[in-house]
Amino acid sequence: MPKIIWHSLVIILGAAAIACGFNWFLVPHQLLSGGVSGISMLLGYFTTLNLSIMYFVLNIPLLIAGWFILGRRFITLSILSVAATSWFIALLPVFAVATDPLLSSVFGGVLIGMGTGVSFRVGGSTGGLDIVGSIFTRKRDFPIGTVMAGMNGTIIMLAGYLSDNWNTALASMVSIYITGKVLDLIHISHVKVTLYIITNETEAMLKKLLVRPRGVTKIKTQGAYTDIEKDMLMTVTTRYELVEIKRIIKDTDPNAFVNIVETVGVMGSFRRS
Repeated sequence: MPKIIWHSLVIILGAAAIACGFNWFLVPHQLLSGGVSGISMLLGYFTTLNLSIMYFVLNIPLLIAGWFILGRRFITLSILSVAATSWFIALLPVFAVATDPLLSSVFGGVLIGMGTGVSFRVGGSTGGLDIVGSIFTRKRDFPIGTVMAGMNGTIIMLAGYLSDNWNTALASMVSIYITGKVLDLIHISHVKVTLYIITNETEAMLKKLLVRPRGVTKIKTQGAYTDIEKDMLMTVTTRYELVEIKRIIKDTDPNAFVNIVETVGVMGSFRRS
């Protein structure tokens, strides 16, 4: 329970950072973010629709799709992030911290990237194309920030073409690029790690680990000091999945000894078929 509370608090703080990036840097200069938030901003700029309401409503279909593909915990935290971000957008006043649109795009991108990154670090997302990016990176080993920047960039370029305002579009592209880079610095999901798990609860551990898409190798070991034989489980996973695997290990065998090392590269089948 304390961990759930802590993760929820981090999600809420990330949502506050995103809302600050919107209301204090992007919206005053009519700059755009990417994905669902960018669409919400366009609707808010050129119609009487409310930005916070549209942000929440447009996320609903993606959250429903993610529920069946990415898991309940991930989407539950994502729902919390979307709801908190919508609330902060409605709560915080809109004013320009910086008068220069380019500076605003830079610092707005930093805040949004930080808010999105910490959400991913605790196993959630900020909704929108974050969910699409998460689905994509589960099938391909690319940095999620780069994937999202590519998808969001396409949307921004289309918006620039439709509005015939390339200054705003290009400044928005700067913000999206920085958001992606900050996100990758905070949450590096494409980096692989190898776990060596020495446990007395081998079967219980395997039962939980083998439902995941990564293979597990069981190795017989013997303690040099005690001469006691134990099983060592070896698995290669990503930094994104590491939080969930560590939780499984602690729940199954709190006394397990785990060595986690960064993996330079992987040859052969990375995903268990």
